[in-house]
Formats: sequence, C-alpha cells, structure tokens
Amino acid sequence: MGLPGDQAPLTAGVDGQVQSGGSRLVAYANFVKLAHTVFALPFAAVGLVAASRAHPLTWRTAALVLVAFGAARFAAMGFNRIADRRYDALNPRTSGRELPAGRMRLAEAWVLVLVMGLLFVLVAATLNPLCLALSPVALIWVTGYSYAKRFTALSHLWLGAALAIAPVGAYLAVAGRWSTPWWLLLLLAAGVACWVAGFDTLYSLQDEKFDREHGLRSLTVALGPRGAIAAARYSHIAAVGALGLFGWHGGFGLPYAAGVAVAAGLLAWEHKMVRPDDYSRLDAAFFATNGIISAVIMAGAVLDGVL
Repeated sequence: MGLPGDQAPLTAGVDGQVQSGGSRLVAYANFVKLAHTVFALPFAAVGLVAASRAHPLTWRTAALVLVAFGAARFAAMGFNRIADRRYDALNPRTSGRELPAGRMRLAEAWVLVLVMGLLFVLVAATLNPLCLALSPVALIWVTGYSYAKRFTALSHLWLGAALAIAPVGAYLAVAGRWSTPWWLLLLLAAGVACWVAGFDTLYSLQDEKFDREHGLRSLTVALGPRGAIAAARYSHIAAVGALGLFGWHGGFGLPYAAGVAVAAGLLAWEHKMVRPDDYSRLDAAFFATNGIISAVIMAGAVLDGVL
C-alpha cells in the first residue's frame, strides 16, 4: 500500500524510443522496441570479455552470440506483446503499439516469435552442448516474464533475471562450461538483474493507476510510489556492489572499476530525476541514463581486456 503523502504523477505516461516510418522493418523494430537493445547487449559483451580471459574467443563465436541474443530478445519481446495485447489496448500509454493499433496481425506476430525462438535454439546448438541444453530454459524464462505481473509484485526482478541471461549465455558460449569459481557468473547475473529491476520499478511508476484498476502487480502497486522508489534505490545499490565484486574477483582492473564508478554516479543522478510527485523526466531517467550505464561498463570491460 502507498505511504502517506504519495501523490499522482503530474505528467502522462510515456512509451518512447520508437522509430518513424511505415515499412515492415520499422514495424518489426518498434514491435520489439529495438532501441532497448542498449540495455542487455553491452552486458553480453562483458560476458564475452570475461570468458576470453581464460578461453579463446573467435569472431565466429562473437557473431553467433550476437545472432542468438537478437533472436532470443525478439522472441521474448514479441511474446510479451502478444500476451499483453489486451492490456496494451486499454492503456493510453501503450494503445499505439503495433498489435492494438492494427499495424501488425496477430498471426504475423506469432510466426515471427516462433521463427526467432527456433533460430535461438539452432544457434545455441551450433555453439556448444551446454548452450543447447540451456536454450529451452532460457526461452521459458524470458517468455514467462510476460505473465509475471499477473501474480507477483517482483516482476521487475524476473525481468532483470531475463536480461541477465545475456552475459551469462555469452560467457557459456565461449567457455562451454560454468565459471570458476562457480559464484563469479552469479555475481554478474545479480548485478544485471538488480540494475534492471531498479530501473523497471521506476518505469512502472507511470502505470500505477492502470495496474491497480486491472489487477496487475508491481512494486509501485504494492508499496506506493515512495516505497517503490526506495526499493529501486536499494536494488541499484546492490547492483553496483555485485558488479564491483564481479570485477574484483574476475580479475578486471582500473578501466572496468572506473566504468562501474561512473555507472554508480549515473544511477545516483537517475534517482534525483524521479520524484513521487513528478515523472516529467522519467523517460530520460529510464532510457538515456541506463543506456549510458550499460555502455560505460562495457567500455571498461573491453578496455580492460585489451590493455
């Protein structure tokens, strides 16, 4: 429940980062919010760099990881749009999306999702037996997120764990086995999961009224805006700690540490932009800031790998 003093937002919700144009490629890009690739893809690169410290990394493997990442993300986002199409049509913020707006047929969406899911499994089989064995588990998890808001307020953490599959999968694609020590990959996954859970919690602030009216769950619904913002802050503190420990125990040096430090500063700034009575800068806090965060951490890891 909300805390005393919680207020309604002063601005309407936003559903930004869409491409303009009427082609099918533009429709497909907007269908899966292609711009949001900036969140998880850089961390896939971190996973590649981490694995390359002890295992050979080839251009072929890197290319296959990129294809697998794109296919899995398309399948997950596309399935989410299919599962949520009724809610998207009712929510003014999302009613303009491809399915509720009629710019894409449901059958077309299903074909795309199934093709991309199959492509992900086929690429995983090309990489190594471990990736193949885990590919159905990954698909079940990333598509299962679409129903999380129906039964748990921790749907943000579910989404975070889904995006954390990217760096873990990239590491396994190169190494072909789990990390040593075993908890090293868990630190990386925890860092990504907590980071995503935090900013997704902030993004959910604008949908509080809609979610309450339609029985959907989120930390904003469970705790109110002030409580949700506090939960996002603690989640981001945990993310910085986990990512820092991953770098320390993973053998990364100053460039990676500098990237995490910059990310921590950006997260602090992000929380200054979002208040429970003003969501006017929520889109900037969600997209631009977190896109830069993933990029600077990737840059630190890559620089660490080549220096």
